[in-house]
Amino acid sequence: MAGLYLEEFAVGHIFHHTLRKTVTESDNMLFSVMTLNPQPLHIDFDFAAKTEWGKPLVNSLFTLGLMIGISVNDITVGTTVANLGMKETVFPHPVFHGDTIRVETTVVSVRESKSKPDRGIVEFEHRAYNQNDVLVAKCTRQAMMLKKAA
Repeated sequence: MAGLYLEEFAVGHIFHHTLRKTVTESDNMLFSVMTLNPQPLHIDFDFAAKTEWGKPLVNSLFTLGLMIGISVNDITVGTTVANLGMKETVFPHPVFHGDTIRVETTVVSVRESKSKPDRGIVEFEHRAYNQNDVLVAKCTRQAMMLKKAA
């Protein structure tokens, strides 16, 4: 399914993405190792057992990537020119191995580009929840999106 074009986004629309993912120990370990992140909270079970959480936390950058990735199929696949930035990224609750993540996206703003007539900028608020409907991540993202061909 193709992503949406600039003209197809409406401010305030909420997408309830159908893709979900259960995060595994392997996801967390592989991501942490691939990004050269030796944080023992993510990769050292003995260390993590002695923290307030009592077990490893999933790398928050994996959570961020998963949250945005889940949204791609519904809204931006093939119609994004580029991500322009992310702001107000928060992780109010940790993700653990075995958590199942679901995502909602709200269209915050839509505007045409001032310099490129074939595109515009959409601002999204992405929110990720675990299987208990606890908010685990949120960010506002600006994406440059194509307009429909004239």
